[in-house]
Amino acid sequence: MPNTLEAQEYRRLFLEDVPMIDLRAPIEFVQGAFATSTSLPLMSDDEREAVGTCYKEEGQDAAIKLGHSLVSGDLKAERVAAWKAFIDQNPSGVLYCFRGGLRSRTTQQWIIDECGIDYPRVDGGYKALRRFLIDETERLIEKFNIVVLSGQSGTGKTRILKKIPHSLDLEGLANHRGSAFGNTTTPQPTQINFENDVAITLLKAEAAGYKTIVVEDESRNVGSLHVPPSLHAKMTDSYMVMLDVSDEDRVDITVQEYAKDIHLAYCEQFGKDEGLKKLSEHLQGSLAKLQKRLGGERFTRMKQTMDDGITLLSESNDYSGFAGIFGELLIDYYDPMYAYQLSKKQDRISFTGSREEVLNHLSDEANLSP
Repeated sequence: MPNTLEAQEYRRLFLEDVPMIDLRAPIEFVQGAFATSTSLPLMSDDEREAVGTCYKEEGQDAAIKLGHSLVSGDLKAERVAAWKAFIDQNPSGVLYCFRGGLRSRTTQQWIIDECGIDYPRVDGGYKALRRFLIDETERLIEKFNIVVLSGQSGTGKTRILKKIPHSLDLEGLANHRGSAFGNTTTPQPTQINFENDVAITLLKAEAAGYKTIVVEDESRNVGSLHVPPSLHAKMTDSYMVMLDVSDEDRVDITVQEYAKDIHLAYCEQFGKDEGLKKLSEHLQGSLAKLQKRLGGERFTRMKQTMDDGITLLSESNDYSGFAGIFGELLIDYYDPMYAYQLSKKQDRISFTGSREEVLNHLSDEANLSP
């Protein structure tokens, strides 16, 4: 009987980052998958749609027959070759379809017949794996002690998180820095992929023996993505550690992360000239999101200041032209909002310190017991 990976082994798949062949159609894959999955579909979107229509109109037997006729001959050989190439590179991997049914069974048998390899099929498929991660997220959120790292915009909270093994970097997983300027040079993941990555991070933290997870103080949304409601609810009721950084350092960090790092990433992707153009569009587009709140006159002035910063960068490779506008945004725009929010959380603050003090405090789980 072909090799089947049962539900009790789901956890191992994610803890060990097992490579997976996703046999679903491309349209299914882009809606949500797993970080270690590779899309090598049994059927294209059009083929899947045709088989689905046939199933509704003529039944299962006719649909199976159509599927075999659509994926046959050279096309079948091409897809088997792609699976074989993946298997050669990832001999300890697995394959799955949506429910662990006909698509994965058929593929598994073709690989056995054509290649002599019994590659494991995930029982229950993608749907069961996704359900497992959803359930584990809820269990682990309830289990873990949560500590929230807070601080004004530009204090470098994410830099701290990256140095703490028992942390959950929501902005990193969401590929967004959580503000009007938070977009990076690449798109955010889908909501499903984000949730899957949160679950896997928590699973690995549990496996490592951690009792406490440190997260950054976030709203319900990180860019276009939603923090799992149960996680956000627990965050709003958890102790907070405050990061205290000088305004000068905050401006330096903001220029580095929101101008220089973004610019260098664009240049790497698109080249020097196009990279500068992309940075300008990125910064002006981000500023435009604040236009109504800033007011027309202030927005126009700040837009010109941003353009001046781009000009200085273009002429002198100097990022200092962004310091003024980012400083104004931090102190006059973001700080008052943060102060108001913090005024409602004072009773939750358990520790306040510098970057080094906060890092030392958070790094020792003994300091974080509830």
